[in-house]
Amino acid sequence: MGRAFEFRKERKFKRWAKMAVQFTRLGKEIAMAVKEGGPNADSNSRLRTAMQNAKAVNMPKDRVEAAIKRASEKDAKGYEEYVYEGYGPHGVPVLIETATDNTNRTVANVRSYFTKAGGSLGKTGSLDFIFQRKSIFRFPAPEDLDVEELELELIDGGLEELYVEADEEGNDVVVVQTSFEDFGNMQKLLEEKGIEVSSAKLERISLSHSSLTEEQAADVLKLIDKIEEDDDVQAVYHNMD
Repeated sequence: MGRAFEFRKERKFKRWAKMAVQFTRLGKEIAMAVKEGGPNADSNSRLRTAMQNAKAVNMPKDRVEAAIKRASEKDAKGYEEYVYEGYGPHGVPVLIETATDNTNRTVANVRSYFTKAGGSLGKTGSLDFIFQRKSIFRFPAPEDLDVEELELELIDGGLEELYVEADEEGNDVVVVQTSFEDFGNMQKLLEEKGIEVSSAKLERISLSHSSLTEEQAADVLKLIDKIEEDDDVQAVYHNMD
């Protein structure tokens, strides 16, 4: 069928693999939200956020409902959240957020990834001076968007930064950033204004950057790809340019 067919097939498989990973991570987030605040999204803001994020990546509704139902059962397993920090190849700092039901397995795997890549696992908090936790909200940019007016409307929610970026399909998306502490305030304000958020997350923003050659960056990306394949991993951050 030719190279074009093979290329399209490879891209499709990669997209499916990425979706499977996203669904697994969101399933865990939904489970943790239910355990923390119950199965009612109206009174559980964390669950409401997880469901919004699931919708943004087209996670099937029946799969979301199944995750909520499983987490509501008495004997449902719980997940603990841990953050691991270390330095990958060429001294690049890497921070990993996990959700696990077996911490011994998770830390052993993470340490192994670093060691095999020529890096090292550090102590908790060792990268606090590099990564700052921020609240990030994303939603489709309206055609009549007035950035300055929207900034004024969102100041009361703790707005720190607002800008427009393109998503994977090339569509304009508004990105709203607040402090970690203002997540709930901004979420409530956006809901009150009738703005349907497609993604609401706590992300790690790097305060400094590492400049590497293409070969060096490839070494680090190889480590990150390996870490992201782990089922216990929820997010990976680095500070490469």
